Amino acid sequence: MPSPLAVIALVVTIATGPITITPPSPMSAQQKSAAMQPFVRSATECIANSVADDPRFLATARPDLAGLIVDSIPPCVTRLQAMIDACDRYYGAGSGEAFLVGPYLDTLPQAVGEWLAKSSH
Repeated sequence: MPSPLAVIALVVTIATGPITITPPSPMSAQQKSAAMQPFVRSATECIANSVADDPRFLATARPDLAGLIVDSIPPCVTRLQAMIDACDRYYGAGSGEAFLVGPYLDTLPQAVGEWLAKSSH
């Protein structure tokens, strides 16, 4: 005679059908890019705000934007890490760091310059 627990498990399985777990559908490249934008924007705005708040930025007519960006990274490390983590989540492990030291840093001076130009108007 089967145990009561086995009978209950059999009845539940028959009544509910097989349990299937459907993995989440993969995101398209466009969806991944859209999901990344808030993280990229947050990190970039933090860096741009730090540059704008730096007294050296206003002290000269032609400030060293690259140097100011480098100096503004420490206060923005949490946002940069969130961007790296999101990139790893959407594109795979290791992709966040590669994005940071590649495309992100390549375009950061231009993005910060544009942000500063918009905020000064």
